[in-house]
Amino acid sequence: MRLTLKPHPETPCAAVREIAVEVTRKGMALTLRFALNGEVGAVAFPEWREAARADDLWRRTCFEAFVGDVGGPGYAEINLSPSNQWAIYAFDGYRDGMRSVDGVERRAVERDTTADRFLFATTLDLDRLTILPATAPWRLGLSAVIELKDGSKSYWALTHAPGKPDFHHPDAFAAVLPPESP
Repeated sequence: MRLTLKPHPETPCAAVREIAVEVTRKGMALTLRFALNGEVGAVAFPEWREAARADDLWRRTCFEAFVGDVGGPGYAEINLSPSNQWAIYAFDGYRDGMRSVDGVERRAVERDTTADRFLFATTLDLDRLTILPATAPWRLGLSAVIELKDGSKSYWALTHAPGKPDFHHPDAFAAVLPPESP
């Protein structure tokens, strides 16, 4: 499934033309391929590091996915930094009961940069996320925080709820992902 993110109306970004995301799900395995198209040299990408879990990744350039059971309020937030750091949090409902999720396996990371395209991809095995059903559809929100070298930030999502950027808002879960998606 190919989806395109839109900038929040209050945070336009002339340097980025498009952020497209290819999403594939096979049972509890989720593959995300974020492609940022535009003036890649203007974007402030964090330095590459050894793979590790880290908090506050959203404060810099970061790609995110929000997944939840279509039949319930619980969901998971997946933060993927171009630095190779990542984090997963589970919530009982809208910004409620946040807790870190450990033990999720992240497979190889793909990162490729050209003058006008930045690609970041990975596959996560989410079988430890008990809030997600293995054989039922998931509601899906995709987003990105893009920081430019001038310090400005733009907030991208499938859709934006009214008001300030809020990727956790139920309206931001704008897609449904079946158990097996090509």
